[in-house]
Parts: sequence; C-alpha cells; structure tokens
Amino acid sequence: MAETPGTGAAFGGRRALPPNTSNAEENDPPTVELQGGLMPRGFNPQDYLNVTDVHLFKERWDSNKVDHHTDKYDSKKLIVRRGQPFYIQIDFSRPYDPRRDLFRVEYVIGRYPQENKGTYIPVPIVSELQRGKWGAKVITTEDRSVRLSVQPSPDCIVGKFRMYVAVWTPYGVIRTSRNPETDTYILFNPWCEEDAVYLDNDKEREEYVLNDIGVIFYGEFNDIKSRSWSYGQFEEGILDACLYMMDRAKMDLSGRGNPIKVSRVGSAMVNAKDDEGVLVGSWDNVYSYGVPPSAWTGSVDILLEYKSSQTPVRYGQCWVFAGVFNTFLRCLGIPARVVTNYFSAHDNNANLQLDIFLEEDGNVNSKLTKDSVWNYHCWNEAWMTRPDLPVGFGGWQVVDSTPQENSDGMYRCGPASVQAIKHGHVCFQFDAPFVFAEVNSDVIYITAKKDGTHVVKTLDTTHIGKLIVTKQVGADGMKDITDTYKFQEGQEEERLALETALMYGAKKPLSTEGIPKSRSDIHMDFEVERAVLGRDFKVVLTFRNNSPTRYSVTAYLSGNITFYTGVSKGEFKNETFNVTLEPLSFKTEAVWVRAGEYMGQLLEQAFLHFFVTARVNETNDVLAKQKSVVLTIPKISVKVRGTQAVGSDMVVTVEFTNPLNEPLQNVWMRLDGPGVTRPLRKIFREIRPNATVQWEEVCRPWVSGPRKLMASMTSDSLRHVYGELNLHIQRRPSV
Repeated sequence: MAETPGTGAAFGGRRALPPNTSNAEENDPPTVELQGGLMPRGFNPQDYLNVTDVHLFKERWDSNKVDHHTDKYDSKKLIVRRGQPFYIQIDFSRPYDPRRDLFRVEYVIGRYPQENKGTYIPVPIVSELQRGKWGAKVITTEDRSVRLSVQPSPDCIVGKFRMYVAVWTPYGVIRTSRNPETDTYILFNPWCEEDAVYLDNDKEREEYVLNDIGVIFYGEFNDIKSRSWSYGQFEEGILDACLYMMDRAKMDLSGRGNPIKVSRVGSAMVNAKDDEGVLVGSWDNVYSYGVPPSAWTGSVDILLEYKSSQTPVRYGQCWVFAGVFNTFLRCLGIPARVVTNYFSAHDNNANLQLDIFLEEDGNVNSKLTKDSVWNYHCWNEAWMTRPDLPVGFGGWQVVDSTPQENSDGMYRCGPASVQAIKHGHVCFQFDAPFVFAEVNSDVIYITAKKDGTHVVKTLDTTHIGKLIVTKQVGADGMKDITDTYKFQEGQEEERLALETALMYGAKKPLSTEGIPKSRSDIHMDFEVERAVLGRDFKVVLTFRNNSPTRYSVTAYLSGNITFYTGVSKGEFKNETFNVTLEPLSFKTEAVWVRAGEYMGQLLEQAFLHFFVTARVNETNDVLAKQKSVVLTIPKISVKVRGTQAVGSDMVVTVEFTNPLNEPLQNVWMRLDGPGVTRPLRKIFREIRPNATVQWEEVCRPWVSGPRKLMASMTSDSLRHVYGELNLHIQRRPSV
C-alpha cells in the first residue's frame, strides 16, 4: 500500500497526494504485491494459503449487529462501532498453520490510502487484543476456517471501509480482490469508554442514539406546542446519505474520526447556503417549486432526495434543519438531541446585548433596530469530549445548522460547550459568543433623539432565553434544561457570567450602568385572549398607578404579522389612545382584533406580534412591552383499524375538516411512521368550507414496539396543520 511513483506531485521538496475527501471514491490495492516487482520463476500463488470465502455475520440477529447496537439499520452490510470487537470468519484453501502461515486483515477507505492518515489499516494478528488499538485475535480454527475477533481503534475514521485479507509469501503479498459484500461501516461508539462520544447512561444512549422518533417543541413561550419528528436514522439509504454529506463538503477522510470536526462540517452541510448542502432555508412565505417547511414529517424524504438528486432540497426552517441534523448525528453514532430556546436573541452585531431603538414618541425605529428576537429557535446538542478545551467543558455541545451568521467563512455554528456558555467563557471555540447572546443577552431600549444622540431608556434582563427545553428521556414530555445554559436571573453568578463574557472581548458600545430596570410609578401590561384561526379576539391592556399622583398616559398598540424569527412582515393593526390614571388605581383598555384584519396576510406559522409603548406625559417616561401569540390551528385526525403487529396489514385513515369560510386550494397531505410505513403523500385540489376529506392507506409494520404515525397538511392559505397517533406494534406471532 505504499505510494507508487508518479501518484503524487512534488511541491517544494515534498510529495503531495491529491486530497482524500470522498468515502465513495475507490482504488484497489494490487491483488499480488511482490517484492522487487518481478515474479520469480516457478512462483505459483496457489502453493500458498488462499482465501476462498469471508463471512461477516451481518444479519440483524447476528451478534455483531446486536452487540454493536446496529441491528436496527436497514442494511445488508456489516455495521459496527469502533473500539469494540466484532467477529469474522475466513475460509482458506487448506487448514491454517500458525507456525508457517502469516496473514492479516486490511481495511481501506477512500482513494490514495495511507497508513499514517488512518485510511489504510493493516490489522495485525495478535495473541491478545489491547484496549485502544486495532487488532485481530484468532478465536477458533476449525478445518479450513479461522474465526477472528477484530477490534477497531476507538478513534478510527467513521465511514465505509473496504476489506481485504492479505497472505504473506516469501516473495510478497497475495491479497483478496475487491468484494463489495465485505464492505464494513464503522461508526462512533457511545458504549465505548475510550471513544470521544462515550455516554455512560444506558437510558440516555437509548434516547439520544437509538430513538428514531423525536419530539420538537415550537410555538410561543406562553403557548408551547410540540410535534413528533421521524429522524429515521436506521432507514435504508440514510447512512449512505449522511456519509455523502461529508463527501459533498470535501471533508478530508482523516478528520472523520473526530466528532468535533464531523459535527462542525455537518452544521455547515445541513443548510445549502454557500456549500450546496441539504436544505434551502426560506423565511419569506414563498415556497414555489418546493415543500413548505411545516409539511415535512421527518428527515428521510429530505436526505434521500438530496442523495439521489445531488441538489439542495426546498425548503427548511430552524426545526427542519435541527431535525435533519439530529438524524445525521445519531446515524453516525454521536449522541444528539434537538433543543428549543424560547425568546432567542439574534445578536446581529455581536455586542452580547439586544438593542431596540425607539423614536422619541415610543415607536420602534426599524432602520436602526437590526437585532431581532425569535419567538423560538431550535438547534442541536451533541455529546462529546472536548480535549481542545480546558477540563470541564466536555459533554453537551451546541451545534446549529440554521444559517444565521457566518463562522470562519461559512454558515455554521458550533460545537460550543454548554458549560462554557453558562459561565460566560465565550473565548473558547466555536461560536460561543453568538450562542451566549441567544440565551443570555439583555434587551436594551434606546431612544434615538432627533439631534442624533442615543439615550438608554430602560433595560430588560429577563426576556431572552426565557425557557430552554428538550424531549424527556424515554417519554414525549418536555424537559426544562434552562439551568444548563444559565444561572437563574438575578443571581450573582448570572451577572458574573455576563461580565465574564463581556470581558472576553465582546463589543459593548452603550453603557447600561446605573440604568434602572423601570423608573416609572406606572406599570403597564397586556394579555392576548385565546386566538383561534379565522375568529375575532381581543387584546386587554392594564395600566396601574402605584403613586399618590394623578397621571395621563398616551399609548400606542401595533399588531404585526411576524415570522417566528421576530422579523415583521407587515402591520395589520395600529391604535393610539389616551388613559387617565387616578392615584393608586388601575385601568383596563380592550382592543378588538378582527379576523379580516389578519387572515389575508398569514405566514407559515400564524404568529401575531403585538408591541405596546406608552409615554407618561408628566414625566416623559417610556414603557414598552411586546408579546407574540400563536393562532390555534385545527388538527389532522389519524386512526387505524386492524391488527397492530409486524407483518399484518392495517388500514390508516387520515381525516381533516376545513374550518375556514373559504375553500382550501392545492392541499397536500403527508403520512409518515418509521417502521410502519414509508413516507407517503396525496393531493386534494380543493376542500370546500367546513368539508371533511379522508385518505386511507394500507400499512404493514416491520418494526415492533412503540411507534408513531405522523400526518401533516399544507395548502396555499393554511399551513402547519398536524396530527399524530401512538401505536404499539406487536412482534410477529411465532409459528
């Protein structure tokens, strides 16, 4: 396997091989590799030990797949995890004699394999396997067969290897020829203590590596919603699609054993911005020639389409990026979960604070206000050690594939240590300042005066990162993980973490020292009544005077259709009114919002954002409050009839009633359920007002245990309609 003359070019006295960046590209070692290059007279390869067959024990029920927790992968190839022994059997042309026969197993990946790069691995036959090293131990010899226990190193490259058996002769090496049946996938191993992704809790490994159905939380802080997502990391073709993503990124094979590098490359490749990655992001409510983000029910369709078309798939938003990225990480063996941050700051100018500029009359100055607050934002956490950081910063790492800001020339984010973010140590790579701002920045209201000066009016330290959640281990409920990212608001440690972050070089152009959080005797708040799609509702404002003085207040309410990213599409409602407050009293004002005012402009997720500002006329104090509301959207009904068992047919019925007073056009329904049905879809050209449509499919489950069916509906004027059904599939009855 030594480099042959002419395969590399000489640069400045060094020989350089072309980059080895594709798991799919191959070149084979010679079948006969003779010393000196000439075949001696009378040499006959048949006189020596010859390989007649190789058995990999790669069926789902074989110990290789069961012991390596890879029996769920829908693949006929051998799939194992690094750092852990697996078994192979080699059949020779005659009985193996260890005193005079010398052979070894070789694993090769990509083109131009080199031993020092880990792309050519000669596995020695050893008397005992050593932890942390490649080795093969003879377990049994029977007649002409030898059974080996082969152990990959716990830091070897992750990918698809080609396997050869090489036999030594006095004149050189005789090697088996290329046989795709012996290809072996080697994955990260969270069950191996020496692996950088080792996770020592069995229930967490079951959840964060082996669970192929997850729950993603979205909606609004006061109205949290959830939907299941089919990660489908074990479905046919998905492992190859994940390896193809790294090929497409031109990631050097030698770096593919490092979860830090793999997760960073994956973060860039899940979005299509700047590298022709998997998903095109769209936040403008126009989804021509593609699928609206809310219509997807899982990652399988997206990854298989990307692999087959080799072009980016349209369209994704943050929860879709996070769902696909989670599939990528879990499929390769990196423990991962999807996380949702409510009131997530997008710090546009990296000063670790959210600057909202107001006009002198209290309205928001949209030209100066570049930062935004996402109602929620989904990203991923991946579990790994961080030997590149000080001790204590391993464990969960933020990796975010939604294209927001440029990192080292590409749209990617992370891995950033959650522990480092909590303590404000944002000097450590990668992208910790951006993530810190997402969860822990202060909102600063600044008045832009007509003379050009900026005056800090008020400070809100509690709005950002209100709640950070993920799916519970072993259940579909919500787990609050806010305290892993930040100390409780008001604690000394929380302010210290912010000061530490600022000390590490973040810009802080405006001084907020000494600014009181509220200087007024007047308190203002408002509530939005339960808002149902297509119906009127009201916003109730409350003003409270805590002083013995009479005050008058001028208030302004603005209602906007917004993307969940906090970016406004347009104002649909504005109202100004005056309120007189007697001493030590309160007053309420109700503002009605009519369905006709917002229905024609709705976006993907039906978010309405209300901004109320009020000026106390006697003191010129400005009060500001903002809230978002998610309109309640109808659900899809999913039912089944028939036996819920592996191999048995059952009928799935998807049902939907149009709640609007207008017909729905071009209605697409999707149905998905890993292990129960491949992703399916159906179109209805029109659904009349209050009409009900049904769609029936016959499904034959092939995976037992708890499963889910997920259905979505999307149309020209109504999206994010969703429904699901929990199933428990029985094992196939034994004959």
